Amino acid sequence: MTGHGQGSGHRHGQGHDHAEGRRRGRGHGHGHHHHHSHDRIDSALEGSAAGLRTLWVSFAVLAATTVAQAVVVALSGSVALLGDTVHNATDALTALPLAVAFLLGRRAATRRYTYGFGRAEDLAGVFVVLVIAASAVFAGYEAVRRMLDPQEVSHLPAVAAAGLIGFAGNEWVARARIRTGRRIGSAALVADGLHARTDGFTSLAVLLGAGGSALGWRYADPLIGLLITAAITLVLRGAAREVWHRLMDAVDPALVDEAEHALAHVEGVRAVGAVRMRWIGHSLRAETSVVVDPGLTVVQAHAVAVAAEHALLHTVHRLAGATVHVDHAPQPSAPDPHEPLAHHAVQ
Repeated sequence: MTGHGQGSGHRHGQGHDHAEGRRRGRGHGHGHHHHHSHDRIDSALEGSAAGLRTLWVSFAVLAATTVAQAVVVALSGSVALLGDTVHNATDALTALPLAVAFLLGRRAATRRYTYGFGRAEDLAGVFVVLVIAASAVFAGYEAVRRMLDPQEVSHLPAVAAAGLIGFAGNEWVARARIRTGRRIGSAALVADGLHARTDGFTSLAVLLGAGGSALGWRYADPLIGLLITAAITLVLRGAAREVWHRLMDAVDPALVDEAEHALAHVEGVRAVGAVRMRWIGHSLRAETSVVVDPGLTVVQAHAVAVAAEHALLHTVHRLAGATVHVDHAPQPSAPDPHEPLAHHAVQ
């Protein structure tokens, strides 16, 4: 929603009619200016649809890869390939909670969930991180167990071929998920794509294990298993950081710079206050304040606020809406208009 200060205003949100929207705000007053809201809703739906398509296709690719590798694991007893297979299986399964999150995110906002259900993606991201952590623990356990009790690995050409299959499948999935995730602004999908990319490199590591085993080094396979575990741990760190940033409402500071620059060039804006942004699903919401001439009428100040939101919507990629509060420049000997709020300030 977009709030326009100076006493009173109106309010309406996506998916609601204008009659419902024209409610009086409290305190400073708020209002909302639609910038082709149906276009923004369509864009959000298209983003979810693109995410779902990518998830289902990548799920099918990884499921086929996992089945092929599992057959070779059963024949060869390779612990390195086992770790890679388990990782591929878990990566395929992470598509399910992400798909549920995308479907939830398409639901309209309600009186209880007034910002909609986009945060479901963040919860799915947490699940992805937990799955990566579990696969790291399992792969590490199996590698250590084989280090203590090394075993011969058979069917080495098949193990090498399975490693190549794993790399090809994972790299395709990684590119698809990362590309789509960045295009629609989904941190969870990007994290899952990074997960798949590391799976691809760990699949190549299986080739080294097969080569070492072919040369008669019994510890080659479990050592590669440990390397795979280390690689999974690195992915875990990166994915956890991405999801943590979303959970803590972090945004790229460059987006804030863009917003401040756009607001500063709006006609009638004398100064720009704090700009805050947060991701809700794969859309951004923003709030800010602008200082205008105290001699403006309510209608004129409202027009400045509308122009400010308009500038933000054209400047900040994936911004779904903004709240703009209007302040006036200080007047000599006049009381501070924010004095009634002073005792509510967070210390």
